[in-house]
Parts: sequence; C-alpha cells; structure tokens
Amino acid sequence: MTPPADTRTFFRSRWVDPPEGVEQLDPARLAPGFRAGAAHCGLKGGGKTDVGLLVCDAPNVSSSLLLTRNASAAAPVRVCRQRVDRDAVRAAVVNAGNANAETGEQGFADAWAMCERAGEQLGLDPAAVAVAETGVIGVPLPVDAVLDGIAEAAGSLSADAGAAFAEAILTTDRWPKSCTLTAGGVTISAQAKGGGMIQPNMATMLCFVQTDAVVEDPTAALRTATDASFERITVDGQMSTNDTVLLQATGAAGEPLPAGLLEAVLLQLALEVLADGEGSTRVCRVAVEGAASAGEAERVARAIANSPLVKTALFGRDPNWGRIAQAAGMALAGEDLEEIGADSIDAAELGEDLVEAELGLRLDRGEHRAHVYFSDLGYEYVRINADYTT
Repeated sequence: MTPPADTRTFFRSRWVDPPEGVEQLDPARLAPGFRAGAAHCGLKGGGKTDVGLLVCDAPNVSSSLLLTRNASAAAPVRVCRQRVDRDAVRAAVVNAGNANAETGEQGFADAWAMCERAGEQLGLDPAAVAVAETGVIGVPLPVDAVLDGIAEAAGSLSADAGAAFAEAILTTDRWPKSCTLTAGGVTISAQAKGGGMIQPNMATMLCFVQTDAVVEDPTAALRTATDASFERITVDGQMSTNDTVLLQATGAAGEPLPAGLLEAVLLQLALEVLADGEGSTRVCRVAVEGAASAGEAERVARAIANSPLVKTALFGRDPNWGRIAQAAGMALAGEDLEEIGADSIDAAELGEDLVEAELGLRLDRGEHRAHVYFSDLGYEYVRINADYTT
C-alpha cells in the first residue's frame, strides 16, 4: 500500500483548518490510557492482519458510538444497538474481510461472541465492548477463526500499536489512515478505513477516536464533528450496512479538547477516505449557494457529487459545465427554474492538474447553501467492483 506522497503533516487538505498549536506525533503511539493489538485469522489472506482490538485502561471512560441508519444493518451494528452500553465503551473488536451482514440470527450470535471473547480476554463485561466488521456482505463469518484471532490480538496489546490496528481494519484501502496529535495539554489519536460504498450516513467506513481530554457530552461532540466530515462525503452514493464511529475519552488530562480539533481530525480522515476511495485519483468539493432552502441546497450538491458524468469529468480533467447544470436541474425536476448557464458555474478547477479541486454553483433562488466532498470515478473502480467476490 502506498500512502500519499506528502506525509509530512497529517492536515494536508486545503479544506481543513485545525486549531493553532497542534503537534503531530507518531501515529503508532495511542493517546495515554489506550492500547491496541492486531492478528491474522485468514479473512484477508496473504498473512495480512485482519482482526484488531482496542482497549481503554481507564475504568470510567466516556464514549459515544454512531452507527449506520441502513435498514439492512449488519450484525455488529445490531449488537451495538441492542447489547452494548454505548456511553461507556471500554474496548472495540474489529474484523476486516467479512461484513457479517445479511447473515441472520447466526450472524448476530457470532458478533456477540466476538464481544464475549474480547471481554473474556480483557476482563471486561461484553456489554462494554463495541464490535465492528467490514468486508463482503452475505457470507457467513468463520467465527472460530475470528475468536482465535481476538485471543492472539489480546496477547499483542501495546500502547504503540496504533499503526498495527489501523492496518488491521483495512479492506480495499490502499493505505492506512491514522494520526496522533497533541494540543492544549491533551492528546487525540484516531484510525479510520474506507474504500467503496461511501455515502452518509457516515459512509463502508469505520473510525475510532481516543483521547485523554475531558469531553462532557461525547455524543454531541461526535455528532457535530461527523456532521461536518463523514456526513459530507461520497464515493459512490451507496450507504453502507456497517458504518461505525466510536469516540472514547478518559478525561485524565483534565483539559477539554481545543475548539475545532475533533472536527478537523475527522474532516481530514474523511478526505483521506475519499482520496483512497476505490480507484480514486482526485477529490472535489462542490459548493452550492443561492438555494431556496437548506434541503434544496443539499439535494443539488449531492446530485452533482454522485453524478457519474461529473465524476468521470473530474477523473479526465474535463471542465464540462453542462454536466453540472444537468445534475442540478435533475435534482430540481418539476421546479420553476431559470436556465443554469455557464456564468452560474465555476468548473475551472475540474480541468486543472489538482489533486483537490473546487466546484461552485449559484442558483439565485434564495440564501441557503451546502457543500459535499466527492471523489472521481475511473477505470479502477469498475475493475475492483466487477470481481469483488470472484
């Protein structure tokens, strides 16, 4: 796997504005009070690690767990909804290679067995263990192998295993996505994976965030940060069955998270997911203004971001503004709309040799606006998804 060339700083995107005084640390080093481990159980093949374990050693951790709203939610999501204490998650167990989705009651039992095995290994109530899985849908989980992998991962737990955990949770990703940062007397570490099937809510993405900061309302903090990040991205317009974002905070540092830090971390990770979307080569931000309502602005922005015609134009560096007008008009079908001309669309950057491009559209129908980040669509996306299971 080859990461982006510019790895000198975690905050690489032009669209991310982190607070001042942020220091980047080795992403292998987790925030104080956390350990991780990884193991290979055969889901990926090739000896790659595919089971990850994350644990908070502080007994009074505050947490929040956001999950997909897909009606075909995978077994691990249903287990987290029904059996896990989402406000006091001490640990997370993950497998990459099998989504354990559309696997019925056996799949539910297998996901809960992962919580039980992790709890047994860590000396925790299984209700304090979140479970997340990612990979192929509709295939029974080889649960015995996964349970053995959990035991092996527990034996490798280390405060310096953040990078190993980030590697273990990958599927079609080309590189791991992780960071460890300090600012304002606190430390925050995070790991994420993406690939395809990426559109809100939260997009097949998993994200785990650890901090020693005081977070008074983890759910409000996480929802605010995800609304501005993972809820703003799309690779292919497909909502995953397995989306999971976990925030754990020990409060041991005695200081709050600096304003904007969590939002900046999650936005950068979300943009990394786009940059590493299946076969993607470019990322674009579409900004719609002058809409009649917030819902209208959102609808138009997503129609443009999910248009295969716009996405292939981004891939080919073709500033074809007509495709943008078509997508916007489709989103507003039935409305009394003035003609959308080239003077209302700024598509110049689509044709430039930029990894991150900006696209603007003005509707002159009101004062509402919205933006969405999306990736291009090229040959590699078709190749990956044409033979994903064969």
